[in-house]
Amino acid sequence: MQPFLCLFLWLLVPKTVPPAADWKLVWADEFNKPGPPDPNNWAFERGFVRNNERQWYQPDNARCENGLLIIEGRRERRPNPTYQPGSTSWRTQRDSIHYTAASLMTKGLHQWRFGRFEMRGRIDTRPGLWPAFWSLGVSGEWPSNGEIDIMEYYREMLLANAAWGTDKPYVAAWSTTKKNLSTFNDPQWSAHFHVWRMDWDQDFIRLYVDDQLLNEVDLSKTVNGDGSGKNPFHQPHYLLLNLAIGGQNGGDPSATKFPARFEVDYVRVYQQP
Repeated sequence: MQPFLCLFLWLLVPKTVPPAADWKLVWADEFNKPGPPDPNNWAFERGFVRNNERQWYQPDNARCENGLLIIEGRRERRPNPTYQPGSTSWRTQRDSIHYTAASLMTKGLHQWRFGRFEMRGRIDTRPGLWPAFWSLGVSGEWPSNGEIDIMEYYREMLLANAAWGTDKPYVAAWSTTKKNLSTFNDPQWSAHFHVWRMDWDQDFIRLYVDDQLLNEVDLSKTVNGDGSGKNPFHQPHYLLLNLAIGGQNGGDPSATKFPARFEVDYVRVYQQP
């Protein structure tokens, strides 16, 4: 490829916008070391975890390669080691695994309260795939611990969400934005890398893609409805990166060709003094 063409293509790919001078980079993973993700930064979820999703989470589906974290979804069949005949739980009533993927999290390793959080990545938007970059509060049961979906995608929609507790256990209140991919007016949008960002302080959570504001959450309205008076977005959160398949929202993956990839160039966290 000619040098001028390489430069032209590089300029077309969205990059991070440097934060103001009073922001300090406090943590990052650039995924530059080939092999497994850094165990000092990331732990793994394992098995069937949530939302009736089809994939079995395992560390083998995540690797660093050519400066990227690659989370790979695969179609592969083998026995479910947690299978229990007659079980009423969706996790243990399945006798076999049909898909595998990976879910990485900083839980127990790194957590932050407020700041700027960025992820540059490329997502696969074919049917049945459900990639996400999100956070959960370190204390309390869901949703009273708080959930922030900085990037979530399924069924042609890009989502930017926050969830907190109501007066009913395991029932969330949501601030949700759904943006259909067709509104970007770019038929090749999914082929490009994009930058997702959260700016979070004591008053607001603002969620962006490529500097376009998707959702603004007023934290004066996110106090849990259980009478505790707790605001889950005033406590530290940890980060997650995962590729889910199918489940309650992901759609039907049966016609999608695998493997599928969620590729991450970097994750960076900035805070102010």
